[in-house]
Amino acid sequence: MSGSTKTMGILTAGALVVVTAYTVALGSNGWLWFGWVVLGLITIGMVATQES
Repeated sequence: MSGSTKTMGILTAGALVVVTAYTVALGSNGWLWFGWVVLGLITIGMVATQES
């Protein structure tokens, strides 16, 4: 796994923590969750292209 892919994975995990904390504190925001899903899909895509 390359450094950029590892960084993207860490960023995605950190974003999940932030979005979850925001949801608990202030209520759900669909755009934040949508953004996190997009970030997760990009990360998965990067991992898939690194392995093949």
